[in-house]
Amino acid sequence: MPHPPTKLTEQHRHTSDPATSARLAWSSDIHLNHANLSAWDRWIEMHGEPELSGLMITGDLSEAEDVYFQLSRIAETFSLPIYFILGNHDFYGSSVAATRRIVTSMTRNQPNLIYLTDSAPVELSPNSFLTGDDGWGDATVGDYDNSPVRLNDFALIEDFYKVDPTHWRGKLEQLGKDSALRLKSKLDSLPQTARTVHVATHVPPFREACWYNGQTTDDAWAPFFVCGHIGNVLRNYANEHPEIVVRVYCGHTHSCGVASISDNLTVYTASATYAEPKLERVISI
Repeated sequence: MPHPPTKLTEQHRHTSDPATSARLAWSSDIHLNHANLSAWDRWIEMHGEPELSGLMITGDLSEAEDVYFQLSRIAETFSLPIYFILGNHDFYGSSVAATRRIVTSMTRNQPNLIYLTDSAPVELSPNSFLTGDDGWGDATVGDYDNSPVRLNDFALIEDFYKVDPTHWRGKLEQLGKDSALRLKSKLDSLPQTARTVHVATHVPPFREACWYNGQTTDDAWAPFFVCGHIGNVLRNYANEHPEIVVRVYCGHTHSCGVASISDNLTVYTASATYAEPKLERVISI
């Protein structure tokens, strides 16, 4: 059974009381392992706006064990809830299961870290909820069989380099399917009073939201840059709940864009530059 939606703890009530509106500072693909101290300081300064209710980071914080250090550093810097999911780079040097297990464990000891993949939906303001899941480029969109693209994922994540390449496609599809099932369970747990749902994920869930230099993806890159399983869950949910506005926030492509999938389903994709983490925007909820 899915967990019911949760409200923010009393510890965070002074900054994000559901009785008032919320303001989330959204960043994606900050790759802090590439950022020097000056770049880190600039990223912190970007969050100087008063009345922020929390931070939302849609993946690719760093790589391997450094992810845990970076999450702790962010949590110690901001006395705000940190809502986050993980991106493919965050698993480099380890496995998907091991990284998620350690991240989940550390969030139990640092209450302002909220790993949305392991969390029930959070009510940020009346009838407005935040949820999410990591997602994955799941080989369900585009032409995997004829694509020459091979990401570093296959050389740096144990789930891939420890198995025969003939199993890669099946692993990609399973990762996307697992994320979609978790997200569906969270969406299904929302109360009938929900009117806006904000969804954080790393990989664009639709081809139309997979931007690069102002263009959307082709068949060669789509298998690795679109999570079709999550896209299907979001499209079905939006169709079945026309009274609910669904807003999705993702990254992965390092190029920004907005895709209107239907009247009540919009996807925002964040830009990024290695070594220069930035604040994408402040979201009013």
